[in-house]
Amino acid sequence: MSRHFLIEQLQNISNARKENRQKVAVIVLNDKNLHQELLKITFDVTNELSIKAAWILEWICTHHSLLIVIENLEQFTTNLKRLSFDSAIRPCAKICEQLAITFFDKKNDLITKHLSETTKKQLIETGFDWLMTNQKTAVKAYTMHTLFLFGKEQKWIHEELKYLIKTKIIFESKGTKARGKKVLSLIEKHQKSHL
Repeated sequence: MSRHFLIEQLQNISNARKENRQKVAVIVLNDKNLHQELLKITFDVTNELSIKAAWILEWICTHHSLLIVIENLEQFTTNLKRLSFDSAIRPCAKICEQLAITFFDKKNDLITKHLSETTKKQLIETGFDWLMTNQKTAVKAYTMHTLFLFGKEQKWIHEELKYLIKTKIIFESKGTKARGKKVLSLIEKHQKSHL
């Protein structure tokens, strides 16, 4: 199948209902040639179709396998900062969280091989950018958890994250504030257990 076919499938999605996302996800999963095409469309930031592509990419990563992103990790992490549509940033922030969770699950060697210091740095930098800019609650919630996890390896991340939560995030929406408090609690528990 071709890029043109994938574009048609994405254009036919009327909303983000799970059956719509699952239908296109199965098409992509069954044709390895479409993996790259889905990523390219996701990061075609001038095209609103990138939103639907991001929905499908997230669905694949959270309901099937992270492999499509892991095998293209540098492309994914390099392009994150280019995203401009809110509805594309949210699913990509969720994928970042899934990558961090999987990375810290010591049973998963595949991501350990692919997640280089450069790709980690890109995830972390984009995460802090998202926290410091005007993003939706879900983006900030996923991002705070992602940064908390990477902070287990790099202490400075926890310090910066605590500062941002206490000086900025605590004054935002109820949902963002609640997640911020939860992340602060996780940081404190982690720090106490590593004294």
